[in-house]
Amino acid sequence: MLQLGCRLRPLAAGPCTRAFSRHPAGAEMPKKAGATNKGKSESKEPERPLPPLGPVAVDPKGCVTIAIHAKPGSKQNAITDLTAEAISVAIAAPPSEGEANAELCRYLAKVLELRKSDVVLDKGGKSREKVVKLLASATPEEILEKLEKQVGKK
Repeated sequence: MLQLGCRLRPLAAGPCTRAFSRHPAGAEMPKKAGATNKGKSESKEPERPLPPLGPVAVDPKGCVTIAIHAKPGSKQNAITDLTAEAISVAIAAPPSEGEANAELCRYLAKVLELRKSDVVLDKGGKSREKVVKLLASATPEEILEKLEKQVGKK
C-alpha cells in the first residue's frame, strides 16, 4: 500500500471543493525553488489613470476620448451644452443607418481642427450616449478648450 507523507483533513462539502485537503485551512501552496511570477509585473508604483477633465478623458492606450450626448435630427450641427458628464451635440442628420454618427464625427473633426479619419466613434453606435475617440495627438486640455469655444455658437 502507498503511504502519503501528509494528513488528509475533511473540508466542508460544496460544489467547488474536494472532500479532502492536504494543506491546513488558509495556508498558501508552497513555492518551488526558483519559482517566479511569470507575466505578473511587480511595479513599485501603481499605474494611475489620468483624471478626467469633465467629458474629456484619456483611455489606457493614451487616446483622448470625449463623452457625447447626441441629439440627431436637429436643424443644424452645434455644440449645445457642456456638462461634467458629457458634451451635448445637435446633429443635422437622421438617426438611421449610421448617418448621424458619421455626421457627428465629421462635425467634431471640423470643430477640433482634425482630420476626419482621426475622429472615430468608440462606443454607442445605436445610443444617444456615445464615446468618440481621437486618434490624433492632442491633449485633453486643448480639446476641452476648443469645445468650450463652440458652446452656443451657431
